[in-house]
Amino acid sequence: CTLDSEVALRVGGDFFFDPQPGDSPVNLVLIAGGVGINPLFSILLHIADLHGYQEGKGNRHKLGTAKLYYSAKNTSQLLFKKNILGLMKAFPGKITCCFHVTQQHSQICKELQPHITGK
Repeated sequence: CTLDSEVALRVGGDFFFDPQPGDSPVNLVLIAGGVGINPLFSILLHIADLHGYQEGKGNRHKLGTAKLYYSAKNTSQLLFKKNILGLMKAFPGKITCCFHVTQQHSQICKELQPHITGK
């Protein structure tokens, strides 16, 4: 987003991301804390599937980017972190993530360090 961008927010409840062929591409910002990652991780997997399908078979889905902001007390409580890092490697620039930890007391592994904020 840039200054004065229009954004839509949805908190709680049933939600999903189901773009249809021919829809205009959208850039998603997904924000999760703790176990709230579960439905958003499913959305990330769906986006990855669509990106993979798009690259492999030239489907008609026009996809934007997906940026995940995910917070937990420490890195051990970041669910799916290895899977999320794998998605970022598989789709560079299309799927990105910033992890935030609030009560980390131990050393953060080198693989996560570039993506971690907070202490």
